[in-house]
Amino acid sequence: MKRAIVLVAVMLLLSAAWAARKAPSDGYRLVWSDEFNVDGRPDPKKWTYEHGFVRNNELQWYQKENAFCKDGRLVIEGRRERKANPNYKKGAGGWKQSRKFIEYTSSCLITKGLASWKYGRFEIKARIKTQNGLWPAIWFLGVEGEWPSNGEIDLMEFYGGKILANACWGTKARWKAKWDDFKKPVKSFGDPKWDEKFHVWRMDWDEKSIKLYVDDLLLNTIDVTKTINPTDRGPKNPFRQKHYMLINLAIGGKAGGDPSKTKFPTRYEIEYVRVYQKK
Repeated sequence: MKRAIVLVAVMLLLSAAWAARKAPSDGYRLVWSDEFNVDGRPDPKKWTYEHGFVRNNELQWYQKENAFCKDGRLVIEGRRERKANPNYKKGAGGWKQSRKFIEYTSSCLITKGLASWKYGRFEIKARIKTQNGLWPAIWFLGVEGEWPSNGEIDLMEFYGGKILANACWGTKARWKAKWDDFKKPVKSFGDPKWDEKFHVWRMDWDEKSIKLYVDDLLLNTIDVTKTINPTDRGPKNPFRQKHYMLINLAIGGKAGGDPSKTKFPTRYEIEYVRVYQKK
């Protein structure tokens, strides 16, 4: 009996410690999360996927097969693998159809249609590889309006040896964004093993500002009172509407660089995703 009582007490203490670890102390409550504790495919009630060649002339073909949960982590695996492009059209002018072969595959997980949020604290613990040609990201898009007038928030991007923390919105020219961006060289962290470790990316977003952090280091503050669209292609202020989340590993493309000398397969690992909002 005493052993059982001690076991229950230990379990209660562990539960309390877990709850305390998950809950910020400044009025937030956890409203959505994924801890990736079940091996296999990511939870279909929380995530869906982009498919094929999508944007930025990137080299990877997005497919759900490259995303899986193992040992309490979400793994997005970038692979160098050659197969026929099912959308190939001989003589096609567009980059998505002109490639006869797929040379790389990866995954992009999104919450579009399943979950979106207006304001809150967003925390993602992840480990990325900072090698040539890799373009991992954690980002958000507004649910209403066309890009960039719907608003884009880049909590984390890596390419070209730098960590980025950005936001953009519309201009008078269609498809041309107004950027508030920040770049920090990975070498400036002063840790040669930086990409071997997990780091916590955090966004604090309210009606006045968007603050983007890594490991509690503030990288960029976007003044939401000034993020005004000059046209009707999106909300007047795109950062006062709900956004959905995207987590992806891109390869190559307009910014990702040349992956030809990078070792594959490569893994982008996410330990948790947590969304908090004020009560």
